[in-house]
Amino acid sequence: MPHLPLSGFRIISAEQYGAGPYGSMFLAQLGADVIKIEPPGPPGKGGDTARAVGPHYLREGESLYFQAFNLNKRSLTLDLNAPEGQAIFRKLAGTAHAVANNMRGDLPARLGLTHDALKDINPAIVCAHLSAYGRDNERARWPGYDYLMQAEAGYCLLTGDPGGEPQRMGLSMVDFITGTIHAIGLLAALVDAQRSGVGCDVDTDLLSAAVHQTSYPALWYMNEGDVTERTPRSAHPTATPSQMFKAADGWMFVMCQLPKFWTIMVERIGHPDLASDPRFASNKSRLANREALTAALDVIFQSQPMAHWQALLAGHVPVAPVYGLDQALDNPWLQRTGMRDSVDHPDRPGMQVLANPIRIGGARLPNRPAPLLGADTDAILADLGLGADEVADLKRAGIV
Repeated sequence: MPHLPLSGFRIISAEQYGAGPYGSMFLAQLGADVIKIEPPGPPGKGGDTARAVGPHYLREGESLYFQAFNLNKRSLTLDLNAPEGQAIFRKLAGTAHAVANNMRGDLPARLGLTHDALKDINPAIVCAHLSAYGRDNERARWPGYDYLMQAEAGYCLLTGDPGGEPQRMGLSMVDFITGTIHAIGLLAALVDAQRSGVGCDVDTDLLSAAVHQTSYPALWYMNEGDVTERTPRSAHPTATPSQMFKAADGWMFVMCQLPKFWTIMVERIGHPDLASDPRFASNKSRLANREALTAALDVIFQSQPMAHWQALLAGHVPVAPVYGLDQALDNPWLQRTGMRDSVDHPDRPGMQVLANPIRIGGARLPNRPAPLLGADTDAILADLGLGADEVADLKRAGIV
C-alpha cells in the first residue's frame, strides 16, 4: 500500500458505541494513529460498551459488533475520572493532533476534552465533539440514540407505505452520517491548525445531522409549505416511474429520473405504446396517473424473472434488484470491486469485514482487526516514558 494520507497524525478518541467510532475508523483506515481510550475493567465489564453488544462474539467481551466500528485502531485503557488518568491523558494529548469524543454533551468539559482545557499543553490540538443534541443548550445532558433522531427529524413518517405505522430505517443511518460529518469537521480543523498552529473545538450532533439530511424536502416545506409524504412502493416524490416493481421472482427498483430513461425503458421492454398513451406522455401526466402506470407495468414486469429485466435494462436505464441482506453481501460484484475483505483476528483467522469505500491510488485502504481491550496500553505508556513498575502500579490501582 502506498503512503496513506493521514500517516503521522495521532488522534485520541474517547468514544463509545456507534457514531463516533464509525467516523474515527475512517481516520484510522486512512493512516492516522487512532488511540481509543476505554474504561479499564475485566472483559465484559470494561471498555467500550460496544464490545458487549451481541449476539455474536469472538470471546467473552469481544463482539463482532465492535469489529464493525473499530478496525485499525489501538486500545488504551484509562480512567479519565481519576487524577492519575487525567495526568496520563494530558501527557498523551501533548503528542496528538486531535482529540475526538462522542460523549454526552455535558461531559467533555468535565473530563478536560476541550480545546480550552488542552491549549496550554498543545495550542494546535483540535477537539472534535459529537453529542446527541449539542453541548451548549438545555438538552446537553440528554442521552440520545439514532432511532430517536429518526423519529424527531421526520424520517419515520417518510419511510414505509402510506397509511402504515411509522417506520425507522433498517440501519442506523443517522449514526453513520453523523460520524462521517464528525470526521469531516475534524479534518477541516486539522488542516487549518497545521497552517495556523492554532486548534479549536469542532461540534456536531445527531439531531442536527439528521435534520440536515432532510435536504430538498426541507426546503420545499420551509419555502413552499409542501410536506413530503410517504409514497406507495417507495416511489420518488416527483419523478415517475421511479419505484419498486415486482418481477416474476422478486422485487426490483426502476428509476426513470430523467425523461430519456422513460423512453428507453418502454422501448427496451417492448412496449413503446406506453409512451404514446396520453396518460403517460410526460412526467407530469405520469405522476398524476401513477396508480394506473404502476398497474400497467406490474402486468409486464411480472411476466418475467428479475434477471430478464436486468439483462434488458442494465446500463441503459437505472435498475437494481431488491436484495435481502444475505443476497446483497453475497453479490459477486462485491468481490469484483473488493468491497469484501478479511483480516486475521486472534480468535478468528480470516475474519470477514467490509472494505473502506475510499480508494487511494486505485487501491482499497488496508484493514487490521479492531484491538482487544487494552491491547496497546503497555506500548503507549512506554512511549510516554512510563516504566514497567509505574505501569504495574497503575494497573493495580485500576487507572489503566
